[in-house]
Amino acid sequence: MRKPWIVGMLLAGVLLGACSDPASGPEAAPSSVAPPKPAGTTQQQAAGSPAAPAKAPVVLYLGDSLAMEAQKVVGQELRRDLRAEYTGKPYSGTTVCDYLEGTGAKSLVPDRDKAAALVRSLRPDFVVLQFWGNAWGYTWCMDGITHAEAPTTYFKRYRADMARLTEQIAAAGGTHRPRIVWVAQGPDPITPDRVRRVNELYARQAAASGDLVADAGAKVSAAGARYTWVQYLPCTAYEREHSAYCTQPGRDRTALHLDKDYLHFCLAPTTSTPKPCPVRSPGILRIAREIARVIGGTPVG
Repeated sequence: MRKPWIVGMLLAGVLLGACSDPASGPEAAPSSVAPPKPAGTTQQQAAGSPAAPAKAPVVLYLGDSLAMEAQKVVGQELRRDLRAEYTGKPYSGTTVCDYLEGTGAKSLVPDRDKAAALVRSLRPDFVVLQFWGNAWGYTWCMDGITHAEAPTTYFKRYRADMARLTEQIAAAGGTHRPRIVWVAQGPDPITPDRVRRVNELYARQAAASGDLVADAGAKVSAAGARYTWVQYLPCTAYEREHSAYCTQPGRDRTALHLDKDYLHFCLAPTTSTPKPCPVRSPGILRIAREIARVIGGTPVG
């Protein structure tokens, strides 16, 4: 009989595999998003939005399936509130090392979309990095290192890849070095301590290099229980005002995950072709708004 954590890891692998199709890549979905519709017709018109900065930021958004599903809403939030020039280049199933230059064929990200290559071409002010933290051997560039079999090696490798990616982004930016925004992840019911430690690595790397952390994971966590996984949370004031986001208004709570997918926040099933989430999803909006808030609160140099 399989142990519960093994079943969970297998399920997680299936979920990310369903979102990741290396043959098709993110070109199956738009790499940048069209401007949002007028106020009142989009999913994000909310009170307390950050004020637009004096200089509109240029933002590059990279990551795995969590970024793939959120990229459209993140772009809408940044464009509407900050007038940002936005490009999303997420690839499902990836992790930090996939965006490193020099990985060659051992990467799910082609050379043209490596972080440093995109920084050189787009000259962004911010590079937002959102990764769940691939914990199994699916991503080739991890060289088979998994959290379950070698947690110490896994964290050591993850930390080294983060430092290396930071260096490559900084070098590519040159005198216009972009600020990196590491997106802290929400709870994982199978390996909660792993996510906690990955988030700690993000915080340490950001502090060491003068970068930023957007604790989007806290926005999809219960109050006072940051690393306890929940499928539902009480509706926010905005969600109560916009009934499509308060999915169970009679109980004053909203859904973050589907019943059979504890990892993703899109309230539509994943498919074999990676694409932005096609339905209104409260978890994605909460994450996107926190990313926009952090960028909006940081002056553009």
